[in-house]
Amino acid sequence: MAGRTQPVSSWPGISAAALVAALILGTLATVGLRAETSGGFNPSDWAALRFTLLQATLSAAFSSMLAIPVARALARRRFRGRRVLIALLGVPFILPVIVAILGLLQVFGRSGWISDVLGVFGLPPIQIYGLHGVVLAHVFFNLPLATRLILQGWQEIPAERFRLAAQLGCDGMAMFRLIELPMLRRVLPGVLAVIFAICLTSFAVALTLGGGPRATTIELAIYQAFTYDFDLGRAALLSALQLALTAAAALAALKFSRGDGFGAGLNRAIRRWDGGTPLLDAFWIIAAATFLLLPLASVVISGALGLFELPTLVFRAAAISILVATISTMLLLLLAVPMAVSAATGRYGIVELCGILGLAASPLVIGTGLFILIRPVANPAMLALPVTALVNAVMALPFALRILVPAARDTIERHRRLALSLDMNKRTFFTRIIVMRLRPQIGFAAGLAAALSMGDLGVIALFADAQIATLPLQIYRLMGAYQMQAAAGGALVLLLLSMGVFWILDRGGRWHAEA
Repeated sequence: MAGRTQPVSSWPGISAAALVAALILGTLATVGLRAETSGGFNPSDWAALRFTLLQATLSAAFSSMLAIPVARALARRRFRGRRVLIALLGVPFILPVIVAILGLLQVFGRSGWISDVLGVFGLPPIQIYGLHGVVLAHVFFNLPLATRLILQGWQEIPAERFRLAAQLGCDGMAMFRLIELPMLRRVLPGVLAVIFAICLTSFAVALTLGGGPRATTIELAIYQAFTYDFDLGRAALLSALQLALTAAAALAALKFSRGDGFGAGLNRAIRRWDGGTPLLDAFWIIAAATFLLLPLASVVISGALGLFELPTLVFRAAAISILVATISTMLLLLLAVPMAVSAATGRYGIVELCGILGLAASPLVIGTGLFILIRPVANPAMLALPVTALVNAVMALPFALRILVPAARDTIERHRRLALSLDMNKRTFFTRIIVMRLRPQIGFAAGLAAALSMGDLGVIALFADAQIATLPLQIYRLMGAYQMQAAAGGALVLLLLSMGVFWILDRGGRWHAEA
């Protein structure tokens, strides 16, 4: 479509992309300038860097290695509920981090279910705080992602490869060595790099499960530099280091994600002749499902009991979270829809590039820059909610564009000639054709953004004071005060709100719309 007349204007999307680029690059430039005034890293900063790299490496390795047998079992077996189970693998992505952490504590914590069972046999309880707790939480979040990515690699292998291998008399080990192992060599490095990049910017996990100075990540060190030392120069220098690490990991993920595939097949359903051991495959599937669903079940069970002990502050924080999520979702749509249209015309690749800038910077890095910019002219605490909503919208923008751009490109290509022949003006084409045709995708993107914003525990921790708290932050405060029953009730409320807002917006987008 490049170079051809378009029935829609690209300038709104270009303007939105410029605003996003100015926000991200401007805050990063501010961080870089402020970092020059710092005295350098101290021993605790180097310790945070070493722990960050160690936990990210271990988390990526365990998540990816455990995902291989789970994905292989799902690729080889067909059973009732398989599609539902694969769909459930996407739940941790929109699950509020603080909810998952509370569920993990109730299952694997010192007073958790497993420790209670160990106590019956006279064994000591599990110690979840520290490096192993951080890695456990990251595996919980990233095992489903790794499984989905590796399973996609298995599904891309043409069925004819397995058919030919069976005709040549290859057994299961030979099929793995000749067909599956080359696929893993191509897919696995990218999976490792993606999860490594995600774990680099983990904040809430380290905040709740870090367990002290020896288990501090760079993101947590940035937070501590603000809240405890109020050392803006050190926070800025750490933010610059965080940006460099995240950008390097993102580039590595992009590089390793490329590679030659297995060629085209006839799109037949994959039939496997290397059945292997059904009991072993069943073990991996059941173990993965139990590991993912048990913490959620614990949140529901304990949260139902804790609903009767919720303080008034929880309901006030829930209202604030709904407000922040609403503002964030509206900001996202105002940015994402016109940017998707501009990117779909094929003439402005820079628009899509601006949209994915958020993947190269963590929320705390952007929050650091905004704090430095706002502090000379206003009290940052007074702007905590709008700043949190803005950063949440920018963080969700890359995912929204991945949802909207393909559908926008297809819509423009299908209706472009007819709109031009009818001399339809660009505003009418945008409102009557693009928006109406993209309603399912817009609803899905809005639901995803609202759920992510509802469960975010990041920028709000930098800006909020004692009087302002979103629901995730209030739950964290309850956990810090050892009010675990009330925290469990708040976690259940947050879980219901996050899943509910996602379902309502996603379903609303598809109501009376063509799927």
